[in-house]
Amino acid sequence: MANKKSQIKRNRQNVKIKARRLSERSKLKTLSRRFRETLATGDRDKAATALKEANQAYDKAAASGAIHSNNAANHKSKLAKALNAK
Repeated sequence: MANKKSQIKRNRQNVKIKARRLSERSKLKTLSRRFRETLATGDRDKAATALKEANQAYDKAAASGAIHSNNAANHKSKLAKALNAK
């Protein structure tokens, strides 16, 4: 357990940051799943819209530090590849 005031404050901040990042990563998974489900229905226009939303979310998450920028790029590439394969 932390004894110093600054350590206690930092621990409080870390809990909040962790919760925010966890929420962001969960949102990314949801958007990716939504894209794959839309793609499975065969509607390319809706899938392209879902891909755009997912890409924006990945960029935002990478910018805020929730995920690494290379991780975001790899996921975006994988989703785009899936759209182009159909």
